Formats: sequence, C-alpha cells, structure tokens
Amino acid sequence: MLSEFDIFGVFIAPIAVYAIAAIPVTLLIRFILWRTGAIEWFWHVALFEVALYASVLCLLVLYV
Repeated sequence: MLSEFDIFGVFIAPIAVYAIAAIPVTLLIRFILWRTGAIEWFWHVALFEVALYASVLCLLVLYV
C-alpha cells in the first residue's frame, strides 16, 4: 500500500520517492545494455531509454 514518506516532518508523495529510486536502476540497466551492445537493437535509443525508465518506475510502484 502506498503511503506518504515523512522526511523531517515533510510529507512526500510516494511517486516522487519511487521516481528518484527508479533513476539508479534505469542507469544500471542502461549501462549493461551499452556494454553488451544490445542498445544497438533499438531504432530510437532516446525513446527506448524513456520507455525503460517508465517501465522501471511502474515495476517499482507495483512491487515495492
């Protein structure tokens, strides 16, 4: 269940915390794809990276 995060008395929406947490996960996956050369399979790399970030964010919201 999603609930607000309390940081020093300031309530923060859970989506903001998940959005920040999705950045390092996305960067890790992106690094692995670049190192293996699998990123070249995609026609529009920038569009794929945005879709990857959105997918990671959705998975964090669903399963964390």
